[in-house]
Amino acid sequence: MNVFVLSTGRCGSLAFSEACRHIRNFTSGHETRCNLLGDARFAYPDNHIECDNRLSWLLGRLEKAYGDRAIYVHLSRNDEDTARSYFRRYSRGIMKAYRGSGILAGLSERSDPMAVALDYCGTVNSNIELFLKDKSRKMEIHLESMEHDFPRFWDFIGAEGELSAALGEFHHRHNATRERTGFDRWRYDFFMSYGKLKRLAFGLPRYIKDA
Repeated sequence: MNVFVLSTGRCGSLAFSEACRHIRNFTSGHETRCNLLGDARFAYPDNHIECDNRLSWLLGRLEKAYGDRAIYVHLSRNDEDTARSYFRRYSRGIMKAYRGSGILAGLSERSDPMAVALDYCGTVNSNIELFLKDKSRKMEIHLESMEHDFPRFWDFIGAEGELSAALGEFHHRHNATRERTGFDRWRYDFFMSYGKLKRLAFGLPRYIKDA
């Protein structure tokens, strides 16, 4: 049976995947097929644990591919802490895709980045909660209570392996985001201003033509 760990990201999903590598009767991966199209995107091997926050945007296709024939985990973290981590990655990755010309197309660039990050967290968690509403094999795991929740997950899927070594993975930082320094904030403001000037430069010829 396959196991899918759904999340917003920035909530310990990579550490969770590394912990699952200590399970002998399942394989484990982190975003292993996110660059594939069509049926290949969901062609996971049997008895595989996949952690991929991008699946939260592909839940309709996940339903068609696996439906109630898989185990699902909703991995979460305190929204404020998750959003704060995404705030420090505001100009790249999923946050860049979510705002700008992405999901929130037309969102003002003056919007509070923290508010945008919180909106992202609320959207993704709501998507996951609705998807899991009719699933018979599911569980919630919280990063803040991993020492208690991961052993429950271990028993839930019938894992075999080294539980103590798996728990040890959560004491290491995986894919950590460093704190923003003053230079980082300056660089962020610079690129935001540069983007505005670039759009203005490209739009000026059309403005002159239409004037």
